[in-house]
Amino acid sequence: MKLNSPGEENQTAENSFAPMIISGPCSAESEEQLINTALGLKELPRLDYFRAGIWKPRTRPGDFEGLGAQGLNLMQKVKELTGFRLMIEVAKPSHIEQALKHQIDAVWIGARTVVNPFSVQELAETMKGINIPVFIKNPVTPDLKLWLGAIERFHKVGITDLAAIHRGFHYFAKSPYRNAPMWEIPIELKRLLPEIPIITDISHISGKRSTLAVIAQKALDLDTDGLMIESHFDPDSAKTDAAQQIKPGDLKLLINNLKVRKHHNYSGFDITLEKLRTEIDKLDGELLQLLAKRMEIIDEIGRYKKQNNLSIFQLKRWQHILDDRLSIGTNLGLNQAFLLQMLEIVHKASIGQQEKIFHPVEAGEPRTSTSSDGA
Repeated sequence: MKLNSPGEENQTAENSFAPMIISGPCSAESEEQLINTALGLKELPRLDYFRAGIWKPRTRPGDFEGLGAQGLNLMQKVKELTGFRLMIEVAKPSHIEQALKHQIDAVWIGARTVVNPFSVQELAETMKGINIPVFIKNPVTPDLKLWLGAIERFHKVGITDLAAIHRGFHYFAKSPYRNAPMWEIPIELKRLLPEIPIITDISHISGKRSTLAVIAQKALDLDTDGLMIESHFDPDSAKTDAAQQIKPGDLKLLINNLKVRKHHNYSGFDITLEKLRTEIDKLDGELLQLLAKRMEIIDEIGRYKKQNNLSIFQLKRWQHILDDRLSIGTNLGLNQAFLLQMLEIVHKASIGQQEKIFHPVEAGEPRTSTSSDGA
């Protein structure tokens, strides 16, 4: 199945693929916000759907949960003014009924809803016989079967205009991203259901504006069929997810700087390589967290030494660390020269950390040291 996008008939044979672009604010907040954002997005080379959250599933009560039906009325004004096709999230049958009454052109099923097969089945049955596109986000947890199951439930009731949205997965450890991409999962979905377009929600993966461009390019390099990007005319004032929304003008620059390459079918090699790279990414994240934790303990050691008038450098401790870590590392199959170099780098950083505690750096007067200690 291939979703129809405006303007496709104008594409040349030499460049037959252009990614679908879905954008708009995380949540509908006011008429001013929606209209100003939509007018800004009119400057984009293309916009396939204008999106906004009408009913927002929030983790805690009391947070902004959207405008509800009032937001649907405002979305209609956007359509009248710009001609944009509209897309919203639905989580209950009543949401679908209200969306249809307000001429919403497409809906998406959110990550929190996809984790519940009962909710997905109820929504699928409500949409039976309704001919509008349905976009299905991946579940919050990295569970490919749940994602597949949600798509299959809609397909079984006769919905054929289907697409998947990859928005990343909750990962227990700290990460440079809000949600870990785990690219091997959407790649495997593409392999299993090659007829289903996959849209990458770079905003929910990134969690912040500074990494949107990197994630967008990565998504296109992995043959995504489109991008969902949250946009707000004044993102810093947004009531939800302010850090990951981008101004329409900045979004235009981001899109213009993307390189769109030809699609190709994924082979087993592609999938295996991406799985291995994802494992490396996870392990690197864990390594960095362990190093950060080590430096926190180094701070405690430095403060204890200073309070008890102990010297920073303790030769016996450093010699013990070298002997112990080299023995453990070589038994694990690691190269001894590599281990020694790594230990010396960490060791030097530990000394520098303790020296800042013993001798707080005056502004504009950086200190250097050749001291050595393994803490």
